[in-house]
This record gives sequence, C-alpha cells and structure tokens, in this order.
Amino acid sequence: MSDLRAFFDARTEGPGIWKWEHYFPIYERHFAKFRFQPLVLLEIGIYSGGSLDMWRSYFGSLAHIIGVDVQPDCMAYNDQSRGVTVVIGDQSDPAFWRDFKGSQPKLDIVIDDGSHKPRHQMTTLSELLPHMNPGGVYLCEDIHGYPQKTPPGSPFASFVHGLAHELNTHTGFEKNKDDDDRRLVKATTPFQASVGSIHLYPYVAVMELNDAPVAEFVAPKRGTEWQPFKP
Repeated sequence: MSDLRAFFDARTEGPGIWKWEHYFPIYERHFAKFRFQPLVLLEIGIYSGGSLDMWRSYFGSLAHIIGVDVQPDCMAYNDQSRGVTVVIGDQSDPAFWRDFKGSQPKLDIVIDDGSHKPRHQMTTLSELLPHMNPGGVYLCEDIHGYPQKTPPGSPFASFVHGLAHELNTHTGFEKNKDDDDRRLVKATTPFQASVGSIHLYPYVAVMELNDAPVAEFVAPKRGTEWQPFKP
C-alpha cells in the first residue's frame, strides 16, 4: 500500500478527504520524485481540508502547500506555521489567476480538484502552465465531466487530446550537412520545448514538464552499412 493510500485509509476522523481509489497509484507515479524536497504545491479545491494534511504528510516539511477555493470558509485551513497558504478565488476567472501569479511563487505541482467543470479546467490549465517550474507536474482530476456526455468524455478531455497532438507537431526537418552525426534536426514548438509528456488515465490527465527547455529534436544515425531502400 502506498503512503498516500495508507494516510487516506487511516483518516477515520478529522478534516475530510474524498478521492477515487484508483488515483493513489497515479499520484505515487508522478509525485514520488518530489518527496522531502523543497517544492511549491497548489491544490485547487480544498473542500473540507483533509487533502492539505495528506500532501503535507507525504511531501514533508520542506513543501510549501497552497490551497485555492472559491468558498471563503476554507480560510479556516490557512496555517502559515505549517507552511499552508489558503487563497480564496474563482478558478474560472483569468483575472484571479493573474493576481495569484503576481503574488505567489512559481509552482512545481498543480492538482486541479476544483469545480470539475471543463471550461474552468481549461482556463486554469492555460493560466497556470506558464507559471510552473521546469520539471513540474500538472494533474487534473475528474476530467470525465458532469454529467456524462455522449460520446464519452468532456470538452476538457478533448482539449487535452488536442494538446497531445501538439506534442507530435512536425512541420519538416533540416539536414545538418556539416555534422554527419546529426542527420535530422527539428526545432521544437514552444509547447514541445516545455512539456515532455501527457498521460491519460481514467478520469485523470497529467502533464510532465521538461527539466530544461528542449530546443530541438535530433535523430542521429549510427553504423556504416545501410540497405538501399527508399524512404
């Protein structure tokens, strides 16, 4: 059992936590590298405050935990002595995010467990992805939409699928004639330069950022014997 799942199962009283069970292996897969490191984590959607406790326990005392919620009562979970900052605001409002980015440090982890409304999720992703540190992880929960659509999915899920296509943007390549080792070179798009991978799970989308900007993709050749096949 993962440490996160163990914490969740042990929460028999106190501030509530509400998560789908299959989320815990996803958390562990993408968040483990951050444990006990200095980091800034943002969770959107505080609800009853229990998940703030869970993240604090999992990531350790070096983590700065920020919670955003539209409900003013969630200020009850603001606790600077524990490195927990609560900000009240509407995730669907770009103006709120502009103010947020002006007052808060860049983020290493974003967990969107807010309204679960596709247009709010799209606004939040668009606003916060540029405010993340290299190597960061953006995780959006409950992307299946409410209520279920036909065909399955939601506008946000389709939005993420479009971003996955953006990872494969390829408008041609250049041959480097001066260096035989670098036979094909392709400049990256701004999105490819910053985002390294997109992962889709039931109800969850995850984006992992590159540890450093990637300027180009290179396909070198090795060996001296080649079949005379035409491409």
